[in-house]
Amino acid sequence: MSKVQVFKARPASDGAGVKINRVSHMSNPKLMDPFLMLDEIHSDQAEDYIEGFPPHPHRGFETVTVMLKGQMRHRDHLGNNGVIGSGGGQWMMTGRGVIHSEMPEQEAGLLHGFQLWLNLAAKDKMKPARYQDLQRQDWLEETVDGLVVRGIGGTLIVNDQSLKAPVDSGKTRASVFTVAGKEGDHLTVSHPQNTKFFAYVYQGAVVLDGMHFERGNLIIVEDTSQLELSLLETSGLLLLSGEPLNEPVAQYGPFVMNTMEEVEQALQDYREDNFV
Repeated sequence: MSKVQVFKARPASDGAGVKINRVSHMSNPKLMDPFLMLDEIHSDQAEDYIEGFPPHPHRGFETVTVMLKGQMRHRDHLGNNGVIGSGGGQWMMTGRGVIHSEMPEQEAGLLHGFQLWLNLAAKDKMKPARYQDLQRQDWLEETVDGLVVRGIGGTLIVNDQSLKAPVDSGKTRASVFTVAGKEGDHLTVSHPQNTKFFAYVYQGAVVLDGMHFERGNLIIVEDTSQLELSLLETSGLLLLSGEPLNEPVAQYGPFVMNTMEEVEQALQDYREDNFV
């Protein structure tokens, strides 16, 4: 049996008071390596999220946004300005530095999505920033044995079918997919050797190795390159995998580097208007 750990999402807030479910954070970076953080926004009450995430800086990692429902306007110092629609997302390498904002825009009230932080290797942390906007039609989408599988980046094998999403995640070989299905569906997922696998249950409930996991559970699986899940009801999963960087992590707020000296330099650069 593979090594399985489970963590439960906890209520938190970020940005200008946006209510979120914090699935995983920086308290134990080795646990999620190469991922750093995973947050879920899920509310049909505009006051929970409408103030959004006003302009703020990032350095040293990648951000991946997945929008299941609702809209988010992205604007950054590079001149990118557009709305990520329902079913869309973005993949941004912050590199040396990005200053951006993410502001929800109403669409029948419901906002449901994820933001994921993906670490960069030390050699890539000071590369120029890069932004990719991927609307719903830009994602990979396939129906596999009744399961709707969608991917924004990386490669995953679902029920023996190899699926390649549009974004190449480079050294970490990170994959970011969603899977939706109904009661009784079975899902066999294979991912490259030397990578870790993560599954977040955002709807319904599933069984893995005889264990039941419900909405709000993050499942971390090690020591295997293949696993089988059964859906107990109509369910949705965020599936992640990636190769650990096994590098030191130093973090302060929106800066993730390898040493605290590098973090302090980021703070100084930002204060002195030399950040981007």
